[in-house]
Amino acid sequence: MGQNHARVYRDLPGVTLEGVYDADMERAEEVAAEYHTEALKLGDLLDRIDLVSIAVPTQYHYDAARECIDAGVHVLVEKPFVDDPEDGRQLVEFARERGVVLQVGHIERFNPAVLTLMDLVDDLDIIAITAERLGPPLDREIDDSVVLDLMIHDVDVVLSIVGDKVTDANAVGTRDGNYAAANLRFGNGVVAELTASRVTQEKVRKLTISAADSRVKVDYIDQTIEIHRRSVPEYVRDNGDVRYRHESVVEQLTVDRGEPLKKELTSFVEAVRTGSEPAVTGEDGLRALELTHRLDELALPTDPDPDENRPPLVRD
Repeated sequence: MGQNHARVYRDLPGVTLEGVYDADMERAEEVAAEYHTEALKLGDLLDRIDLVSIAVPTQYHYDAARECIDAGVHVLVEKPFVDDPEDGRQLVEFARERGVVLQVGHIERFNPAVLTLMDLVDDLDIIAITAERLGPPLDREIDDSVVLDLMIHDVDVVLSIVGDKVTDANAVGTRDGNYAAANLRFGNGVVAELTASRVTQEKVRKLTISAADSRVKVDYIDQTIEIHRRSVPEYVRDNGDVRYRHESVVEQLTVDRGEPLKKELTSFVEAVRTGSEPAVTGEDGLRALELTHRLDELALPTDPDPDENRPPLVRD
């Protein structure tokens, strides 16, 4: 992900890509050569820059962010924000004390379809939300469970849509941590159902909102939004036969498509330039992280070594 940040920074107007740092200096030099910049030691890099993206394994986020903030450098930290929510709270407070912008990299907030959706949310009497984030096995090792790796995207989006506290949550998952499903209930009555998978032979990135007078379907991959309204069931006669049909008005919204990462980094740079609050604050990252940790714990099977002879809950 870090090399993608380097690519976008290189192309942003008014931004100079001063350098890259990686614990693997050979890798840093490869990326630096590709994007016409320098591979630097971290201290040297921090002396030369105003802002930075941290795209290292999650376990190193806190230490890296702390060092950058201490140097007075504005920071965007990739998701998940940190390993331990308490570390996240410390970073939020430290950034506030230092007057540094701290943004968390929840990139789906900047998906053009989600940006368009957020303009509609206030006009929707939302009943329920469903989200699917599915895909086949990866060809690289991921330390985080599917909840922390994938579902966290939808947790963040759903929290931003509903804007209320979660009052009830439950989740189930497979023992290998590659498939999980969760259900949420919010204080305002909205319910949400989230599914994430790294073992599904189809890539799906979709979110659906059921509202009192409409159904809104968002496709993250195609960056499209459909709104179904005035659904009318009826029985009709066809050559003497009676059949049932359901008709509705379908509206295809215009979405200003583009690369979410470019929109995310543009937003970060603007927050730094203007001193304004970033679109995804440290507090936003903490809320998503705390709920995701809770769901991850709930999804983890409580019996790591099941007894194959145990009778099933339901018999034929």
